[in-house]
Amino acid sequence: MALILQFTGMSGAGKTSISEAFKASYPNKKIMILDGDLYRKTLCADLGFTKTDRIENVRRLGQLASTLSRDYDVIIIAVINPYEEGRAVLKETCSAELVYIYCSLDILLRRDTKGLYKRALLLNGDPGKLDNLTGVNDIFEEPKNVALTIDTSNAGLEESVTKLTSFVTNTFK
Repeated sequence: MALILQFTGMSGAGKTSISEAFKASYPNKKIMILDGDLYRKTLCADLGFTKTDRIENVRRLGQLASTLSRDYDVIIIAVINPYEEGRAVLKETCSAELVYIYCSLDILLRRDTKGLYKRALLLNGDPGKLDNLTGVNDIFEEPKNVALTIDTSNAGLEESVTKLTSFVTNTFK
């Protein structure tokens, strides 16, 4: 059975980058990344961004992780997952350990790799305005019962992966 990790954090915090770098550092391990951005286009393409839809999104990913767990060593569910209710669903569905990929809003605004923060901060009525960006104009509940926090505000990718590797190695021997 796989170790299942649920990465939570705002858009651009580094969930996917850390997941991919962690996987690349273990070429002999079977590691699956369930990336929220990718599964939003396939398994969860019918869902929007209401609270109900966001929780259904993570429920489906949790079910998929549970199904795949016998075939992998580690499964990382890398999604924003802004609600404690959604995080609890993953803990209940597949015993996922919660890893908070934190980054300050100031840094996220500077990074803005997808242009989402710029769109969320447009004036009301602007046709390009994004009205449901988590942490800006939609809620992000600070995670409770976190197994590990990785602060990417100052830590680079290598340091973040080292912290994750240490956690996995020391916690799940």
